Amino acid sequence: MLLATRFRFVSQLPKAFRSFTTLESNPNIKVFPLPNNTHLLTLLPTTPPTPHLSIGTTTTLPPTPQSFTTNPHFLTILTSVLSEHAYSDPGLQSQAQAFASPAGFSFLPSSSTSSSNKTGRRLGKKGNDTGAGGASAEGGAGGAGRGGWVHLSDERTPVDFGRIAWPEDIFGSVEVDGQGKIIGGTFQGSGTYRVVTNQGILGLSPFLMEKLVARLREEEEKERQKA
Repeated sequence: MLLATRFRFVSQLPKAFRSFTTLESNPNIKVFPLPNNTHLLTLLPTTPPTPHLSIGTTTTLPPTPQSFTTNPHFLTILTSVLSEHAYSDPGLQSQAQAFASPAGFSFLPSSSTSSSNKTGRRLGKKGNDTGAGGASAEGGAGGAGRGGWVHLSDERTPVDFGRIAWPEDIFGSVEVDGQGKIIGGTFQGSGTYRVVTNQGILGLSPFLMEKLVARLREEEEKERQKA
């Protein structure tokens, strides 16, 4: 309810305030001023902005977990884009190939891997859950030709070698076969991802950021046609 109230302020802004700056830590994100020292964060440069498609609002810059309010609709769009395009992301493909290799995996910042299921829990022999949480599971073993799950993670937080990302940084997971190929249609959102953490805000690979912005533009055009 608070989020919707903040978004309604946009239509009341005088034209002098209908301009944006970019977020210093992430130039992809546009910052529009709102009343009461609040800011609307969006990936689209449209002026005035389209609140329904924004990332969310924040009362401080840079945003913090305490000052930021996520737009739930944005998360729905983000998950949809990742479901459609994550399997084509070059970084994730490299992780999948390394994951299934006999040597295990080598770390790349766009995602982290482990012999685990989609929840990030470490799997033992025959896929039995060992009970280790995603944040503490060791990932160095890799798939070694057996396949498994690769976790697509936010790039804002570097992950130590042989570890998987914290749950709040994991967008979701895709299944990988024994040859290191991502199985299409297997992306599953983690349900634990947070747009803003103490380490920063939304860090996608250039490939996935381009796909996300393109989808947002499509949604914006649909809303224009309805108006």
